[in-house]
Amino acid sequence: MSEESYRTVLKRASAAVTVRGSEFIGHVSPVETVAAAEAFVDSISEEYTDATHNVGAYRVRADPFREYASDDGEPSGSAGKPTLSVLQGEELENVAVVVTRYYGGTNLGVGGLVRSYAQATKLAVEAAGVTERRPHGRFVATVDYDDSGTVRGLLESSEVEFEADYVERVTFEVTVPLAELDELQDRLRSATSGRVELS
Repeated sequence: MSEESYRTVLKRASAAVTVRGSEFIGHVSPVETVAAAEAFVDSISEEYTDATHNVGAYRVRADPFREYASDDGEPSGSAGKPTLSVLQGEELENVAVVVTRYYGGTNLGVGGLVRSYAQATKLAVEAAGVTERRPHGRFVATVDYDDSGTVRGLLESSEVEFEADYVERVTFEVTVPLAELDELQDRLRSATSGRVELS
């Protein structure tokens, strides 16, 4: 998994465009996994079962990197490919899109479909907003009460996200940018003279 930051959409959003009577509704969502991308595509398809087509596409930072597009019954290359092309052109990753089409009675031809699916995707991405994200890793640090203040102070000064659980011992669930993970763990080990348990 790369430690580089990447571009993705900020939030779920949708936007619609009508072309010669056909309505195209672009739905977009940030996703973390291929399973989440597929679940998003399925959920939109289930929500819009009355639509003529629900064309899905996604790009997910997995190992290996995964890209997917489906024409969902539209002529080959006229729907899924232009939808995916918008995501590629914007260099978006960890993103899933579904364009829902309600047929309006006029055939748009392959060129018309390509433009319409791409436009609905672009509008949905604009509505969602684009952001830079850094990949994060998670780990758990467990210490005795004597060391908990030291660990908490170090985590707070590092400005990472964490949750602390005070039971027999203290566990900190830490979320940290991947690029800083090893260094933070080394600092925790040295601050506790190696007493911290990391998992």
